[in-house]
Amino acid sequence: MRQAIESHIPDLRRYARALLGDHVDAEELVQECLVRALARRHFWPSIRDPRAYLFTILHNAYVDGLAKRKRGATFVDFDSVVTRLSRPAPQPAALELRDLARALAILPHEQRETVLLVGLEGLSYRQAADVLGVPIGTVMSRLSRGREFLRKSMEGEIRLSLPDPQKTAGWR
Repeated sequence: MRQAIESHIPDLRRYARALLGDHVDAEELVQECLVRALARRHFWPSIRDPRAYLFTILHNAYVDGLAKRKRGATFVDFDSVVTRLSRPAPQPAALELRDLARALAILPHEQRETVLLVGLEGLSYRQAADVLGVPIGTVMSRLSRGREFLRKSMEGEIRLSLPDPQKTAGWR
């Protein structure tokens, strides 16, 4: 069990960071996932896919954090804190990454989760469906819509603006 968990921690961190956009919040989310996994160690003998099981726990902790944040969080408007924006990097690759991050940030969270699980983490459609607790057809639909939006965004067909800070605020 320990080896199974430890081998997936980098993947969990990467997914959490992609979901939250903040290293500290992502680390807290992964820690919550690990605490939940260890608290349920009596289930481990019956777990067939430890990676999918851990991603399911992480996803559920993320959703729980969103619900808590909606109930009592205070958000600060980005423009009221930062008086001037920094210049974008001159390298085309850095600009493409920035545009991709913005496009991901404004995707509906259901599509973003699906795109990240399948595209970034390499989960199969079935594994992603199990993690998200939805039918495989829903995963396919969300993935298709999410990829189409990202493609159009990267090709300039959709104009991107800075994401709403309430949608991208860290997990707590």
